[in-house]
Amino acid sequence: MTKGDISFENNQISITKTYYRTGRQDVITEPKTKQSVRTVEIPEFLKKEIKDFVDGHYGMPDDERLFPIVQEAVQHKMKRQIAKAGVKNIRVHDLRHSHVAYLINKGIEPLLIKERVGHKDIRITLNTYGHLYPNQQRRVADLLDNEKGNSPDSGNC
Repeated sequence: MTKGDISFENNQISITKTYYRTGRQDVITEPKTKQSVRTVEIPEFLKKEIKDFVDGHYGMPDDERLFPIVQEAVQHKMKRQIAKAGVKNIRVHDLRHSHVAYLINKGIEPLLIKERVGHKDIRITLNTYGHLYPNQQRRVADLLDNEKGNSPDSGNC
């Protein structure tokens, strides 16, 4: 991610590239799929944190990576903190899964999650995270009961 990928005015991050490291070389390419190119809305608190970070790096070019560290360095730091905390070990990528699980728990629709994480097909989202969706049969029955009670001829059935 670069400063140019962030719209501070609109609280958005544009995802237009993929970074990976191979043979001790940094490689930046286009994302794997067309759906991976997307704009993600970010909360105000995150925008402020990123803005404070960028502002603290005077003269940072728009096309310079904001966080020039590799995934392995982040993983190493996470492992140390996980060991200190005595919690279950997770990978950096697992943070993506935690984010999606949180959104599901908060009732965000699968299609919005699909768009946010850049899945090519809704089936990928549902196959990966479908087990996290609670059984909604009671909610459907309650909705239908409420609708019947609110209709003008609710006593005529």
